[in-house]
Amino acid sequence: MNTPKKQAEKLLDKAGITINGKNDYDPQIHNEKLYQRVLSGGSLALGEAYMDSWWDVKNLDGLFYKILAARVQENFNFSWPVLLTYLKFKVFNLETPSKSFEVGQKHYDIGNNVYGAMLDKRLTYTCGYWKTAKNLEEAQEAKLDLVCKKIGLKKGDTILDIGCGWGSFLKFAAEKYGAKGVGVTVSKEQVKLGNKLCVGLPIEIKLQDYRDLTGKFDHIVSLGMFEHVGVKNYNTYFKKAHELLKDDGLFLLHTIGANTSSGGIDPWIEKYIFPNGMLPSAAHISKSIEGLFVMEDWHNFGADYDKTLMAWFENFNAAWPKLKSKYSEKFYRMWKYYLLTCAAGFRARNTQLWQIVLSKRGVRGRYTSVR
Repeated sequence: MNTPKKQAEKLLDKAGITINGKNDYDPQIHNEKLYQRVLSGGSLALGEAYMDSWWDVKNLDGLFYKILAARVQENFNFSWPVLLTYLKFKVFNLETPSKSFEVGQKHYDIGNNVYGAMLDKRLTYTCGYWKTAKNLEEAQEAKLDLVCKKIGLKKGDTILDIGCGWGSFLKFAAEKYGAKGVGVTVSKEQVKLGNKLCVGLPIEIKLQDYRDLTGKFDHIVSLGMFEHVGVKNYNTYFKKAHELLKDDGLFLLHTIGANTSSGGIDPWIEKYIFPNGMLPSAAHISKSIEGLFVMEDWHNFGADYDKTLMAWFENFNAAWPKLKSKYSEKFYRMWKYYLLTCAAGFRARNTQLWQIVLSKRGVRGRYTSVR
């Protein structure tokens, strides 16, 4: 009889995974109802069951790396949550101006103490650049400097940071390059702390939707925000960036990218971590910049996000004894699942990290790529 458990065993066997096995990546099942739950609810149910302690595994990222590397998910039929998430992004605009602040409230406003414990000292919540870096601090400093070099930042230049977080890039650009700028975010907590961190510098951080921005800037950067824009708004987003950028300026887009243009994100991530988010494909971006920008450079260092996420988890896990008085065990399992399953996705190269440099009219002579 082909029971749900037998189906699960057969699928996992393709990745060399044994249910209740002895390897650190073998899942240990605590509730036999898990198989039917996952069969009915797909990846959403799998994540929720982990949060409910229905199953455990010593090496969570190792388990998911093996699953993704073996492409086990391609043999799994669409579940209703997956199908509904896909249809939501196809039918509805989930990132209207009124909805754009939802991710700020649900994700970025959970508490600066979590992010302060997890991130580097500058609170940089985007992928680090590990080319020569030995630790998270070095990787984030290298990434921020890489962005400055790619846009040719000079003293006195004005920068717009769309989705500025706690202002880490703007602060770095002001301190190291003598630049000044404006940042916008949809998180109230980021605005409060970000402006405190940037006191005394020519920087302003505002709670604002990118569609309401006005002015002209020498350069624009957007680091890890484009994942919240949504395919139905890509053209609006790039038109606004085109309007705000001076004719001889550069726009650097730093975004997680998908290998296909299927739309949407994993239903568990969408429900618990990044509501209304979606990952763009290369085709989405190239089509949306047509007639607006010249693509000067496209740099993929997605494998570095694996290292970044693992460093974040190490920090979060070490700080948990101090954090757990304010957060539940279920939150800990949710956050662990988020960080480690995402690390596995980048390790398996299922997801990418792109830095794309755009100009309005093409850089005269040539643009020199920076690595």
